[in-house]
Amino acid sequence: MVQIGDEPIKPSSNMVVSIAGTTILPFMIEPTDAAFRHYFWFMQERMRIFWNRYEDKPRPWTSDEDLQTYKFTNVYRACDRVSQYLIRRVIYVPERTHFSALDVLLRILVFKVFNKVDTWEYLEYQLGEPLTTRNYDPARLTRWLTELQGVQAIFNSAYIMTGSHRDYTDYRTKHERWLHMIQAEMLDNERLQYIADAPSLRAICQQLKACPFIGDFLACQYTIDFNYSEVVDFDENTFIAAGIGAIRGIKKCFRYDSRYSYEDYIRHTQEHLEHYQNKYGYTEFRNLFGRAPHLIDFQNVFCETDKLLRVKMPKFNLGQKRIKRKFKPGRPTPDYFFPPKWGLNRATNRPT
Repeated sequence: MVQIGDEPIKPSSNMVVSIAGTTILPFMIEPTDAAFRHYFWFMQERMRIFWNRYEDKPRPWTSDEDLQTYKFTNVYRACDRVSQYLIRRVIYVPERTHFSALDVLLRILVFKVFNKVDTWEYLEYQLGEPLTTRNYDPARLTRWLTELQGVQAIFNSAYIMTGSHRDYTDYRTKHERWLHMIQAEMLDNERLQYIADAPSLRAICQQLKACPFIGDFLACQYTIDFNYSEVVDFDENTFIAAGIGAIRGIKKCFRYDSRYSYEDYIRHTQEHLEHYQNKYGYTEFRNLFGRAPHLIDFQNVFCETDKLLRVKMPKFNLGQKRIKRKFKPGRPTPDYFFPPKWGLNRATNRPT
């Protein structure tokens, strides 16, 4: 048993190692309490903001000046504005009945590469119909995006794209390389079909990581995006990969021991959520219409905690700069819609 504070905690099964038939107890996971308590404070307070906005309560939705000033994503990844657009307008559109499985996956991938609503809407406006495998034409899409790039950004800056860019160098622009890579690596070699038939989230992630331009973090994010659809349907708690921001958050919140993976720390936090909420006194967390946070959400909160600690505890900074993005009030609260298979839409008064 691992003991944290006054209460023993059973170690995660994936942290127990057996060598030559001998069970070796896991190493001690040691939180840095001064920092880690902010993780659970953020979960509680950010959900309080979510519910205050959802229930149309007047601003300010929080008394915390930092949360009023800076932009922090939701605890639940699927609640963020771009994810909501992906779910409602890219995946589950009214005319979705004529989309094949490969159409759905292609639509998700193209949208997420740019991760920008304006870019997606411009492409579909130019097409005059929904994007599908039938009308996917890298040369034509490149031409339109080059025109759009002349007046505005076409990529969202939220994701740092860390994959290899050594391939497809014959193409001049970043968007041209991506679009041709999708044609060659996803459609021509039938990788999207493999993803549609894949046995697990991990298998999907591995297929994505084999593509140029797609690193570990993007592969995980795109895997979760595919899993919002009806084409891919696995438990989100079966797989996670820590992104750069989450890794920084983990290193701030724990006395980091490299004998654990970053994913072990995420799973540990999920498995002992109630313990830590009680320990730090943040027991008023209100979940999402009865849905408990999943691994992707815990990963997300580590990333946001990294940002939060830059202002709450600057001494914990690991060389990062100040938080760049400010909160901009005035946007209407989204009409929330979630993957129907989650069973949440009845609670939001949305059709299932």
